[in-house]
Amino acid sequence: MICRRSLLLAGAYLATAVKMPNLLADDNRPRIALWPGLPPGGGGPDGPADISKKGAVTNIAIPSLEVFAPEKPNGSAIIIAGGGGYKRIEEGKESYPAARWFAARGIYAFVLSYRLPIEEWAAGPLAPLQDAQRAFRLVRARAPDWHIDPNRIGALGFSAGGHLMGLAAARSAFTSYEGVDDIDRQSARPDVAALIYPVITIAAPYDHTSTRRSLVGRHPTDEATREWSVESHVSKDCSPIFLTQADDDRISNPANSRIMEEACEKAGVDVEFHSIASGGHGFGMGKAGTPTEHWPDWYEAWLRKHDFLG
Repeated sequence: MICRRSLLLAGAYLATAVKMPNLLADDNRPRIALWPGLPPGGGGPDGPADISKKGAVTNIAIPSLEVFAPEKPNGSAIIIAGGGGYKRIEEGKESYPAARWFAARGIYAFVLSYRLPIEEWAAGPLAPLQDAQRAFRLVRARAPDWHIDPNRIGALGFSAGGHLMGLAAARSAFTSYEGVDDIDRQSARPDVAALIYPVITIAAPYDHTSTRRSLVGRHPTDEATREWSVESHVSKDCSPIFLTQADDDRISNPANSRIMEEACEKAGVDVEFHSIASGGHGFGMGKAGTPTEHWPDWYEAWLRKHDFLG
């Protein structure tokens, strides 16, 4: 018997391959399934995604990219991962505002709906990283369709999404899955990566996060702790990194950004860190009238320095 998810997967991937109207389109924006069939290892939920009133997404049966096309493309692209502790993805509060911000500046934006490890995927904690690596490969493979420079494809991640994009930047050569088609011949490395109030380490004393619990549980081994702490994998091949975080962040200790900054400096990686006096956690693209409203300006200057803006 063919299940509904199998039909959706087949239809979504066919739509991608031959440019038919996409079966997963939202608000006239194309949504592209990442995989031609079930994701590596299979498992996971069934049925449509659950979306809260504030745009938090769960029950992600079909990992995908939602495309925000600019009116005047400049050849750059950013893949966006919202946060949510790997329990949900805050697309309404984080990913969508960021995508509109990029599109307004001529940058193609791709909102990544990645698998959540707690939703019974066989790949477990590898599932989100598999989706992130596949997303960069897919955008590179289709870059000519969107007139995107394959050497100007970056990453933006918030909170747990910052953890995910930090791993994508630091572990781009890691084989998280066996290739399934020609798309997987492409590089999975972001050309730049911005990590906003990120979770970086899952080691004590900074291990009281939903990110840690969702990935490796409450009592991980020392090996698992190292494996899933971003700073463990930073080398000279890591993408250039932009960081910003509020000093009063009570969800992800601001030490996370300092740990990443120090790891990058030690490895000789281009890194820029902006601390913010106050703003807590989850401020997205900044809140008007607070110190957080300024970080997109710093980020815009950094993107221009790296040739993502004219």
